Amino acid sequence: MNKLIPIALIGMALSQLHGCAAVVVGGAATGAAVATDRRSTGVFVADQEIELRAMTRLRETFPENTGGKISVTSYNRQVLLTGQVPDEAVRARATDIVKDVPDVRTVFNELTVSGVTSLTSRASDTTVTGNVKARLLRNESVPGTQIKVVTEAGVVYLMGLLTQAEAGVATEVARTTSGATKVVTLFEIVK
Repeated sequence: MNKLIPIALIGMALSQLHGCAAVVVGGAATGAAVATDRRSTGVFVADQEIELRAMTRLRETFPENTGGKISVTSYNRQVLLTGQVPDEAVRARATDIVKDVPDVRTVFNELTVSGVTSLTSRASDTTVTGNVKARLLRNESVPGTQIKVVTEAGVVYLMGLLTQAEAGVATEVARTTSGATKVVTLFEIVK
C-alpha cells in the first residue's frame, strides 16, 4: 500500500502538466544527469540557481546593448564568465555582481573587452563545443558526462571534478579538437 502513494503522487503531478511532454522529458533528463554527477544533488541544483540569479542580476544592471554579451556557467559553485563587454569597467562590475550571488565560491572572469562576436563565430563555437563533448563521451579514460565544456571565440573552457589523470586526458582531447585555438582548464582535482 505504501508503495502506491508515491506512484499516485507522481501521477497526480504529471496530470497537472496538461500534456507538457517537454517538462516530463526535461525533468527525466535532469534526474539522469543528477544521478551520474559527482556533485551532490544540492550543489547541482545550486549551480542552476547561481546561473539564473547571476544572469538576472547582470540583465538588471546592464540593460540591453549596454553590457555586451555575457554568458554565465556554474560548476560546483565556481562561476565562469565568458563573452564580450564594451569596457574594463563593465568587465569588473560583472565580477562584483556575480560574486554577490549566494553560494558562489569563485568567479573566473574570462570576459574580453571587444565588440560582440559575429553569428558565424558563435556558430563555430557551438560546433567546437559539440565536437569536444562528443570526443570526451567516446573516450573511455574520462567521464565525459562530468565535464562542462564552454567555447568562446575558439577558446575551450573545461570545468569538472576529475582526477589528475582524467584532467590530463580531457585537456588533450580538447586541445586536439579541430577549431579549438586554446584550452583553459578550470578543473577541481579529486582523489
